[in-house]
Parts: sequence; structure tokens; C-alpha cells
Amino acid sequence: MGKQKKARKYATMKRMLSLRDQRLKEKDRLKPKKKEKKDPSALKEREVPQHPSCPPYHILVDTNFINFSIKAKLDLVQSMMDCLYAKCIPCITDCVMAEIEKLGQKYRYRVALRIAKDPRFERLPCTHKGTYADDCLVQRVTQHKCYIVATVDWDLKRRIRKIPGVPILYISNYRYNIERMSDDYGAPRF
Repeated sequence: MGKQKKARKYATMKRMLSLRDQRLKEKDRLKPKKKEKKDPSALKEREVPQHPSCPPYHILVDTNFINFSIKAKLDLVQSMMDCLYAKCIPCITDCVMAEIEKLGQKYRYRVALRIAKDPRFERLPCTHKGTYADDCLVQRVTQHKCYIVATVDWDLKRRIRKIPGVPILYISNYRYNIERMSDDYGAPRF
């Protein structure tokens, strides 16, 4: 003989009394809500629409930052946006572009050149003599303090730290991080 099938009841609940049920005592009942009259002299609360508080960040990219990003398998623009929580415009100077072109034809350097020629990158022309990118970046940042400098070069970091108000973007643990600004600029201490 076969087993008898028992119907299982799923998600069954005890029936509950409504708070407006007539069987409840007066003190336990839900009192009907009264409409409050609006006072015209009272201050009105309203929601303020949220707008992005910052313009897109302009980030000066160094040669070795691109190479280390390729090595860490990071998409430059997307990783910058993930780090800064805002729209980012990577900027590349002619000196950095020349440095990447001088590196040669190894696979990683060809990929770096292709990334540097991406249309999302803004090209900045250089008017000075020579193609030493570190001097170019330091000079541009001292003239216009509206940039974030993306580098992993210790010497360039040390030089930029001396300029107050210029943040540094670097790579650690396969992700981008931003260095805290110096106390000279009046950055808040956490």
C-alpha cells in the first residue's frame, strides 16, 4: 500500500484582529487620524534636489601610472570614477605621450600607447623645451592647481607633496587610492 499524501500548508498565519475591529475594547482601538490644519506662518520643509557638488575632476596621468594600471588590469577611467565617486577626465600632456612612444614596441607599451590615444583622454599641449614629463607635470600643477596628479613614481610624488593643495592618485592593492592632502592646505584631520 502507498503512503497517504498530506497537503502541507505553507506560509499560514494566525488570523489577527484589525485594530479597528468592534470586538476590541475602546482603549486598544486605533484612534481615527485627524487632519491637521496647515499653519501658513510655520516654516515649510521641502526636499532640496541633489546635484553633484563637484565638477568633473581633471587628472594628470603619468607614464608609469598607465603602465602599472595595465599590469594591475585596471580600466583607467572606470577605476578613477570608482575611487573618486565623480566624473573624471584623464588628461595627458605631450611630454607623457612622447615618453610612452619612446618606450618601444613591447606588448605592454603598445597597449599603453593605445590607452593614451583613447578619445576619453584630454590632450594638453606643451610649450616648453624638452620631453621630461615629471618637470612638465610639476610645472603645470604649480601654475594651475585644478588638477589631481596620478602617479606611482616616488620622486614625482615627493615633488608634488611640496605643492600645497594638489592631491595625488596612486595604485595600491590592485586599486586606485587618493593621498590625503597636506596640513599646510588646511585639510581636515580625521
